[in-house]
Amino acid sequence: MTKDVIILVRHGKPALSRKVRLNWQEYRAWWDKYDDGGLADKQRIPKKVQAYANEADVLISSPLRRAVETARLLRGREPDLTDKGLVEAALPPPHLGRLKFRPKTWGTFARVVWFVGWSDGMESHSAARVRANTMAETLADHASGGKLILVTAHGWYNRMLKGSLMKQGWKCVSQNGDLHWSHRRLERETKEKL
Repeated sequence: MTKDVIILVRHGKPALSRKVRLNWQEYRAWWDKYDDGGLADKQRIPKKVQAYANEADVLISSPLRRAVETARLLRGREPDLTDKGLVEAALPPPHLGRLKFRPKTWGTFARVVWFVGWSDGMESHSAARVRANTMAETLADHASGGKLILVTAHGWYNRMLKGSLMKQGWKCVSQNGDLHWSHRRLERETKEKL
């Protein structure tokens, strides 16, 4: 039986250095630069991800630069579609005065407080969940009829999409973590068209 396939790929490694110490306000400014920035030079694309891209019927990307550049590296051209519904879930840092931490630590703090309801004027966890559910339906529509859809997006949001797709009956048949260039492959049996 034919399968519909969605492959969620995290973007390649960004150029912006994480070897800095920042207070919460500086982290917000740093994150804006991260969103606006592109990829580091000389990316090594995993063979499996490249094979998926070569096989894909449609490549859909988040409109953020690092995701679009990832799509370009994989296909040598612009993605077939970009969708703002694929941007990363918000990372609102808690206001911790002048304390300084590395971006990875701020990201952990921000993700924890975001889960418990802190959004500081950014997209809330519940709003991101609704967006992920809607985006999962959109991706499922693109994949219908036995297509392979490859998505270049973002680490945490790809996790959310995986959960939304599985609630809609998709099966995750392979995944390899959350690092840059990681992927999740989800499949479902193609429904017969009447």
